[in-house]
Amino acid sequence: MSRARLRPAAGGSAAPAAEPPRAARPRRDLRRPLVLTGLVALVGGLFLATIAAGSVTIPVPEVVAVLLGRPPEVPAWGTIVTDVRLPRATTALLAGAALGVGGLQMQTLFRNPLADPFILGISAGASLGVAFVVLLVGTAGTSLVAGLGPLGNVGVAGAAAVGAGVTIAAVLLVSRRVTSPATVLIIGLMAGYATSAVVSVLIHTGIGRLERIRAYIAWGFGSFAGTTWSELAVLAPCVAAGLVLAGAMTKQLNALLLGDRYAASMGLRVRRARLLVIAGASLLAGATTAFCGPIAFVGVAAPHMARGLLRTSDHRVLVGASGLAGAVVALVAGLVAQVPGSDATLPLNAVTSLIGAPVVVAILLRMRRAGQGVTA
Repeated sequence: MSRARLRPAAGGSAAPAAEPPRAARPRRDLRRPLVLTGLVALVGGLFLATIAAGSVTIPVPEVVAVLLGRPPEVPAWGTIVTDVRLPRATTALLAGAALGVGGLQMQTLFRNPLADPFILGISAGASLGVAFVVLLVGTAGTSLVAGLGPLGNVGVAGAAAVGAGVTIAAVLLVSRRVTSPATVLIIGLMAGYATSAVVSVLIHTGIGRLERIRAYIAWGFGSFAGTTWSELAVLAPCVAAGLVLAGAMTKQLNALLLGDRYAASMGLRVRRARLLVIAGASLLAGATTAFCGPIAFVGVAAPHMARGLLRTSDHRVLVGASGLAGAVVALVAGLVAQVPGSDATLPLNAVTSLIGAPVVVAILLRMRRAGQGVTA
């Protein structure tokens, strides 16, 4: 091939050669920072709205003033915010983040879009612990733990934590001997059925103790209210530890998403990673159930909300986004359950189910379509 030569221009000088086109720089994807920033702002707004709304409406500027340590216009507002609504909103924030991240871990581990943190029998184990305390020990009256004497809320939360811990310990012990995630899933389901059966027997033998049965049923409705600062001092570190563990395992979760064989070919110790994921999700779900009761659907809905907004399956961003999405769902559900402007309250699980059920239906419909997967 002959090289193209520069021809002299009219003035006798050579015309400059055309510059080669510069390599096109890849556009920076702004979706992820925008979505994450939007979720953080939404969580902050809902947090303030949860504190401001209730039977007595407190203006948001006054809420901010109390949070900053300044006295409000009405002195009673300070007590309401610091002693009642701030612990409630903080509990909803922590519980939603815990269930969102726990649900993401379980969906990735079992490669099941409908998995949630309670799939291994954690909720049933916690229910068994509470049933032992309320039905066999307590003489509950108008509230969940009235008549439990020195046990109180801490006793119920402790019983739930012990029940969940014993159940998940049994599942972990058995899962060490198997290699298939599906087998672990079946073991967890069977453990849940077994503990639920024991709870049913306890309720049946508690005939004539209607107050205790009503108290147990009330706990089963779930609630973010009633958590004290002393209980948050236990709940917050547990949730923080579970979230840190999930954040440290994003690479392992990405590998497990592609299957155990692929993960093993990358040098991942699959069984060890699986046990750590189960332990982390169990810590998140067990702590939340102990202090808030079994909260339905948040762990199923939040991860799919995060995937839909970010359009990715990369756990490096999904872990944080799922926690934020779970906090959004929990705060909205808690806000609706309080029925702002009224003394009435709605069962929290009823509200979360109304929010989560459409998400689950959408997932089922999406699974019927071709090319439903989300790419990183």
